Amino acid sequence: MLSRRAQLARLRHVAVAALSRYPLADGRLTFVAHGENTTYRHDGADGSHLVRVHRPQRHGRGVDSMAAIGSEIAWLQAVRADTELAVPEPVAARDGAPTVKVAAAGEERVCSVLRWMDGRIHESSARPVHLRRLGEAMACLHDQADAWTPPPGFVRIRWDHETFFGNAMVYGDTPATECWELLPSAVRARFKEVEARMVDIIPSAGGTGIIHADLHLGNALFDRGAVKLIDFDDCGTGPRLYELAVALWELRDSPDYPAFRDALLAGYRTRRDVDVRYLDDFIALRQVAFDLWYTGTAQVNSAFSVHLDKVHRWSLAMLDLV
Repeated sequence: MLSRRAQLARLRHVAVAALSRYPLADGRLTFVAHGENTTYRHDGADGSHLVRVHRPQRHGRGVDSMAAIGSEIAWLQAVRADTELAVPEPVAARDGAPTVKVAAAGEERVCSVLRWMDGRIHESSARPVHLRRLGEAMACLHDQADAWTPPPGFVRIRWDHETFFGNAMVYGDTPATECWELLPSAVRARFKEVEARMVDIIPSAGGTGIIHADLHLGNALFDRGAVKLIDFDDCGTGPRLYELAVALWELRDSPDYPAFRDALLAGYRTRRDVDVRYLDDFIALRQVAFDLWYTGTAQVNSAFSVHLDKVHRWSLAMLDLV
């Protein structure tokens, strides 16, 4: 495994090469994050932009990354056109394409650019009002998705049993089934229990459609009372109850969880009804998905590997709750 420094040095070359394909003014490129994708902020005379260097196989084994990311961008454009929701604005390359494929420093990656969005993240300072606003925005997003017809060639993750428990995904560079083998035996056994209980729940929960699939408070920006939704990289087709579970998942062990849950549901129900009898089951499902993703990513990213044991312990504690 390349060191984190070596990985970032290579990927910065990719980001710089990608920028030459976009109609942006010269500016300063600043590192943001190196996790699922590697992202940079570009500041120039024409404003600030997010440059995304996408991980290969991010959207599943054998999935065309350019098609998958182009499909994400198509949905973002539709949400911007059809609603008043604040979501990222995609920037087309000079040739009009939504993405570019770049080879530099021994790496070949698909890259995309979005206009930067400002706001405050309340992931570690949540209040019920934040969950209510998130619930309202989530319901609006689902309304738009139900009314929208995706264009031909639309390719996104299908959040079904095979994706959660099979070998459809690749985490880091590790196929999902190999991530299962990397789990401590106690964690693997508990995850198998979740799999058994979700076999019938996933297809019967009702309300399946296009979802953001990672819409927790870490992916919501709050700005003067408004909420902006970011990071649609996981979007795809799945149970709407999973969307709600993701928003509540990291808050499930908080003493204020009942207030957070009620606020989210109150916001969502201003536009849509939802049956939440399986909410805790989907929170358990999210914990499984997160741990598998984290385990695979830890094999190629040292910033993740140092916390892997802590994540496994958290999974066991969370599954004691749900």
